[in-house]
Amino acid sequence: MNLRKRRIRLLLAGLAVITAVSGGYVLVGQNGQASPAARQEEVAAKGREVMPFDLERTTHRFTKTPTGGLQTVTADDPADDRQAALIRGHLAEEAAGFDRGDYGDPASIHGGEMPGLRELEAGHDRIDIRYADAPAGARITYTTSDPALIKALHAWFDAQVTDHGQHAEHG
Repeated sequence: MNLRKRRIRLLLAGLAVITAVSGGYVLVGQNGQASPAARQEEVAAKGREVMPFDLERTTHRFTKTPTGGLQTVTADDPADDRQAALIRGHLAEEAAGFDRGDYGDPASIHGGEMPGLRELEAGHDRIDIRYADAPAGARITYTTSDPALIKALHAWFDAQVTDHGQHAEHG
């Protein structure tokens, strides 16, 4: 793990301690809804039930393109062959499911109202979905000429980056 990620994780751990000591006040916004930190913890907990790899040892990258996007998951340690194998197995299964319109795993992690999800399910036959191994992980490429599906993919990517917090980034 690089020094920047270590510092960020240390900072986040310190914030978690402050939050716990303050009775969780900062986890709830003024409107009574869960804060981003609470949402990210909820998503991480649900993610552990669906994804076989360790979120603390991997990074999701979501790169928007003019024709769709690229989703990449890699082990933070390039020598971590176990995490890479788990990532590859999971993303291969996900790509096959997405190609059939099965977005059940993301829905179970992020909720059925996740931005873009319903559009992707309904339009799956107009999206070319391709799996490929990547160094220390794997990637799924999404390609479509349908502007509404491109917009849905980009919204779906944004929601994942927001929900996964420190475990995800835009590429």
